[in-house]
Amino acid sequence: MQALYETIMRIMPSSKLWFLDGKNDEGKVVSNPNIGYGSYTIHYADGSSREFYQIGLSGNTTGISVYIMGLEDKKYLANTFGDTIGKATVTGYCIKFKALKDIHLEILERAIRDGVAQTKNN
Repeated sequence: MQALYETIMRIMPSSKLWFLDGKNDEGKVVSNPNIGYGSYTIHYADGSSREFYQIGLSGNTTGISVYIMGLEDKKYLANTFGDTIGKATVTGYCIKFKALKDIHLEILERAIRDGVAQTKNN
């Protein structure tokens, strides 16, 4: 986790940091605790919006998840990095792996940089 933190901070040195405990407004646990980096605006179908992080990092019982938020093309991560990132599950906004040794860190770094660039002016 420390190596990932350092990588993200190298990419986004002055980014806003988010610390989320995984609980919703009612105090119910809805996700694992996570750290977020950067900021973009989520626009919902009902016309509302809110600020959220661009990149998220979460450790859990099965490994590590890196969230790349705000990508419009939900197949972008899997199509662009899925075959080259290493032993990871890649979904619309999440790259999940058991340990850092299982992935190619330079590919993960490229995916993070791409995600940040795509949401930079959002």
